[in-house]
Amino acid sequence: MKLKKYFKNVWLGLYTVAVGMRITFLHLFTKAVTIQYPDERLQLPERERNRLFVNIDDCIGCDQCARACPVNCIYLDTLKVVPGDIVGRTGVTSNGKKKALYVPTFTIDIAKCCYCQLCVFPCPTECIYMTDVFEFSEYDRSKLIYEFTDMSPELTAEKKAKLEAYNKEQEEKKAAAAKAKAEEAAIQKEAAPVKPETAAIPETAAIPETAVKPDTPVKPKQKTPTVKKDKKEKPKE
Repeated sequence: MKLKKYFKNVWLGLYTVAVGMRITFLHLFTKAVTIQYPDERLQLPERERNRLFVNIDDCIGCDQCARACPVNCIYLDTLKVVPGDIVGRTGVTSNGKKKALYVPTFTIDIAKCCYCQLCVFPCPTECIYMTDVFEFSEYDRSKLIYEFTDMSPELTAEKKAKLEAYNKEQEEKKAAAAKAKAEEAAIQKEAAPVKPETAAIPETAAIPETAVKPDTPVKPKQKTPTVKKDKKEKPKE
């Protein structure tokens, strides 16, 4: 009995090895499908979603992408342009839209990104889009925070100071204009001629009421006499 069980176990072992090696032997005569990555790469799908990129030259600071992001991984800061300044090199985007805001901060925390592409569609200048770059793993998470602005801290501080000076100048102009208007109104009020006071009108005597004529008697209507017509007697038959 033990000898029979022994040979049975030997047979099962050889059989399972043969079943497993059958797949291996079959692949010896088929064409290899394994690619030698990273020397060889598969072609990515046409509409893949990978790392985001921002063309800051076309960004107008509208904040549409940051508001559309469901995980709040986009941080945006803007500054108003003082009249006479030009944003960037030309002051307009590639499609001719005028840029009226500086963008001193445009940060994307790609570690929080869920690759939903919702930030791409509302952009009016199409400056933010998905790229085909998917190999950007890092050991340090802080290296996954990307900054796309082209303004240095010194330039940002300069533009902020210039904007504050411009706002202060505009407030002073408004205050001066309001003061001049008030002074002009006061001068016009002083130069206006004084109207003489009108004498009080004395109370007039009470006007007597007009006499009321007595009611005239109404003449009684005369009754016209009615003439009775004699009835003609019918002739007797």
